[in-house]
Amino acid sequence: MKVPLFDMTRQYESFKDEMLSAMDRVITSGRVILGPEVSELEKSIADYVGSDYGIGVANGSDALFIALDALGIKEGDYVITTPYSFFATVSCITRLGATPIFADIDPVTFNVDLDQTEEILKNHPKKEQIKAFIPVHIFGQTVDLEKLKVLREKYNIKILEDCAQSIGSCWINNDGSISKSASVGDAATFSFFPTKNLGAYGDGGMIVTSNAAVSESCQVLRKHGSKKKYYHEVVGINSRLDELQAAILNVKFKRLKTYIEKRKAIAFKYAELFREKGLEEVIVFPEVKDDNTHVYHQYVIRVKSGNRDALREILTEKGIGTSVYYPKPLHLQPCFEYLGYKEGDLPVAEKACFETLALPIFPEMRDEEVAYVVETLKQGLR
Repeated sequence: MKVPLFDMTRQYESFKDEMLSAMDRVITSGRVILGPEVSELEKSIADYVGSDYGIGVANGSDALFIALDALGIKEGDYVITTPYSFFATVSCITRLGATPIFADIDPVTFNVDLDQTEEILKNHPKKEQIKAFIPVHIFGQTVDLEKLKVLREKYNIKILEDCAQSIGSCWINNDGSISKSASVGDAATFSFFPTKNLGAYGDGGMIVTSNAAVSESCQVLRKHGSKKKYYHEVVGINSRLDELQAAILNVKFKRLKTYIEKRKAIAFKYAELFREKGLEEVIVFPEVKDDNTHVYHQYVIRVKSGNRDALREILTEKGIGTSVYYPKPLHLQPCFEYLGYKEGDLPVAEKACFETLALPIFPEMRDEEVAYVVETLKQGLR
């Protein structure tokens, strides 16, 4: 049996006619840049997370860069973030001339440690220059949004939520109320890369905010810094969500709830089989709850025996797709050597890079495929 890490072809077969109709509608209209499909998606995503504005852009990386620029981050500023994320989470900071400060991660959720973040805000020698914080809701699990809101208000910093992996996830507050990812920050960003829970058939991204000035700035920045064509108030970039991709996403957005439920069911199945086969002593797998605090963009286990790479080779030989998110933490990347971090500075993130392994998960994955992955994993661990 071959089990891919992700397979978008099965999904396409389930709505092929509707998808082709949507694409034909766009091409036939002749409106292919920032048309009604983009406007519809911007409103849908903004309404979904409880924001007033949505701004479609070309990809998730640009979404981070534009949003951080719109929040006023500039050269000389410092921005706190996680070392355990995709490169764009940090490159958006350095591209604006600001300096990243890394807080280590939580060993269970892999999200940035908010307690350590607060220690930085209180005690860092450059604390007066810390202007923003970019938390990443990693793998589909939301950080503590209640505490995040406290940090924002207590330290008067801008919060830019990186929700590239977490659309639809939420946090259960102490009073029982629910907060969605993207609902606490001054702005938040999404990626519509094809493997995401809401994925396009190419690149795409979005910024959401309830701040009218930030929204206007993002709209200007995505069009070369121009409100009126050929008149440029600031130096922006060319980053517009493609109308065809927006049409595709509008078709898939209607099915997002179903996709999340199917991912949760697969996560439940993994956990059930891991327990049945007595693997709890050798691997750590995500806790599964019957809510949307985790939407399983990735299903990531931790291999406690220290032989993650050897195990991955065995799974590959047996036709099972896997990935390592992430093999090298951001604070140790060669391009960030100038920041002065060294091995051992952020031990939890560094350990995760040696132990974590992403297993196949996508809505159309079959129970027998989950069972095959778990059985192969058990044999490989032996």
